Amino acid sequence: MARVDLNSDMGESFGAYTMGDDAAMLKIVSSANIACGFHGGDPLVMDTTLRHAKANGVGAGAHPSFIDQWGFGRRPIHGERPEDIEKILVYQIGALVAMAAHVGHAVTHLKPHGSLNNMACVDAGLAMACAKAARTADWNLILVAMPGTEMEKAGEKLGLRVAREVFADRAYTDEGHLVSRKIEGSMIHDPDVAARRVVRMVEDQEVVSITGKRVPVRVDTVCVHGDNPAAVATATRIREALKAEGIAIAPMTEIVA
Repeated sequence: MARVDLNSDMGESFGAYTMGDDAAMLKIVSSANIACGFHGGDPLVMDTTLRHAKANGVGAGAHPSFIDQWGFGRRPIHGERPEDIEKILVYQIGALVAMAAHVGHAVTHLKPHGSLNNMACVDAGLAMACAKAARTADWNLILVAMPGTEMEKAGEKLGLRVAREVFADRAYTDEGHLVSRKIEGSMIHDPDVAARRVVRMVEDQEVVSITGKRVPVRVDTVCVHGDNPAAVATATRIREALKAEGIAIAPMTEIVA
C-alpha cells in the first residue's frame, strides 16, 4: 500500500497573537513543523503545541527561520555567513528539543521556514548550513527538502535521512520550485482542487507547474500551510481523498528509511 506523510507548520502564534488553528490541524496531520521563536512561537506556544502533538500521535519537527519576527520569516535576508546561519538554526532546534524533553515527546525532523527554506533550495551554502545544523543537533533528524534542490543534495551529502516534500496549496514553476507568494495564483485556496492535486502528486510522483509542465519528483511528505484560512478544510479534504484512493497516512519516521 502506498503511504505518505501529511505535515503542517504550527506553533506560530506569539504572545497574544494567534496564528492558525493548531488544535484542529493536529487531529488531521501526521507531522507538525513547530516554530522555534525566531519568526513565531514562544515557550508557552511551543509547550502547548508539543503536548497536543504528543496526545494525537503526531510527529514533531523543528521549524526554524531567519531572525525575523517582524516579517514572519518571509523576508529574504542576505549577507549572513552560512556558518552563522548554522548557529542560528542549532540554537532554535536546541530550544525545541529541550521543550520536547520537558513534555515527554521527541523531535524527529527539521524543516526550515519561509525565506530561509526558499533561499536554501538554490543556495548551496545555506543548504549545507541547514544540513549541518540537523546533523549537529541529532544525527537521526530527518531533513525535509524539496526534491531536486540544493537542500536535498546537502542532506544526501552528509548522509542524513531526507524527506522529499511537495506542497498541497502552492503553485509550482517549470523548474519545480514554488511560485512566489507575490504572484497571483501562487496559493491554492480551494480544498477540492488541493486534494485532487495531492492525490495526483502521490500517485504519479510528479508535480504540475503553472504552465502545465510535468516535473518528476519523489513524494514522501505533503505540506498544508497552517496559516492558510482554508487550512483545516484543505487538510481534511486531502486526508479523505488520500484514504479514498487507498493511500495510507503515516508519520515521517515511518515513511523515510
